Amino acid sequence: MKQETMKVLVYHEPGKISLDDAPVPKILKSTDAIVKVTLSTICGSDIHIIGGHAGVQPPHILGHEFCGEIIELGSAINNFKIGDRVAISCVAFCGECFYCKQGLHYHCTDQDCTCFGTNRPNGPSLSGCQAEFVRLPYASNYMHKIPEGFTEEDMLFVGDILSTGYFGCEQVHIQPGESVLIIGAGPVGMCSALTAKLWGPAQIIIVDLDQSRLDVCLREGIADIALNPADVDIIKNVRELTNGRGADRVIEAIGSETTLQTALRAVRIGGSVCTVGSYAKPVTLPLNTYWVKNITLSMGFVPVDRLPELIKLIQAGKINTKFLMTHKAPLNDIIKGYDVFGNKKDDCLKWVITPYDR
Repeated sequence: MKQETMKVLVYHEPGKISLDDAPVPKILKSTDAIVKVTLSTICGSDIHIIGGHAGVQPPHILGHEFCGEIIELGSAINNFKIGDRVAISCVAFCGECFYCKQGLHYHCTDQDCTCFGTNRPNGPSLSGCQAEFVRLPYASNYMHKIPEGFTEEDMLFVGDILSTGYFGCEQVHIQPGESVLIIGAGPVGMCSALTAKLWGPAQIIIVDLDQSRLDVCLREGIADIALNPADVDIIKNVRELTNGRGADRVIEAIGSETTLQTALRAVRIGGSVCTVGSYAKPVTLPLNTYWVKNITLSMGFVPVDRLPELIKLIQAGKINTKFLMTHKAPLNDIIKGYDVFGNKKDDCLKWVITPYDR
């Protein structure tokens, strides 16, 4: 008998989530696919949402970082088949509108498309992946087959945090032999460090107040130097490590006024800064101080067209993110997962969600 209902994680109001029942999604358009979620995660953005800081209107099914198995396909999709295992972008997009063609997929103007697990005021709303099944509009644009010999664990993060880290590196235009400073050693900051190595910098410096996370960065070899602001003067140390100039390239991966100010102070004259953090509050910057440094400052929501090359880099052994998976449990335990991950308990880097245990 075909399953009619499924378990989903629902955001009801700030501070309130629950594991509820919902109808299993159906094909609505010929370009849709339905996937059974085989692996998903809790993201820092989800923590912002349940804190009431991201503008998502409840009630809403959360989650946007996932892999799945195709169980149903619309008639217009002919490059996939039932049973294919796929890695999926965090954003659904049509591929044809002005913004999609500019690589600004989150801003797709199609009313069926946005980031999974979110909604926009007077705009699209898309159920998330912290569920047993998910409907993917325009599915063939952003789901990618997991190569033979590789698992969902290998590819889980390509659709969001790995793409975000890679985006930050692209935006700052790292050159071989340069110094790269990453502020924030959470999962996004770690993915920034992982991908920064692809450009051949001379040194990667990472900063965080959580010493256990800095220790992971050093143990995994994704950073050369780890600095804790509780112990050292970050600006002074960065200048000492960079011949007095400051870091050539800086990626800010937290999303606060304090850390962005640190990034702008730490970058050298003529350097570049990209902030990929998710901001919950407005930020005030003393541009009268920074404009004279000829800094390039960039920011933005991650574009999601880099999945194919990231998958190839994982296949080639250039990237391995599995060390981030510190905790794993079925969907049944997701409320506990929000507590452990959201409150940084038990040295949790990523809480990975396996299918609901019936």
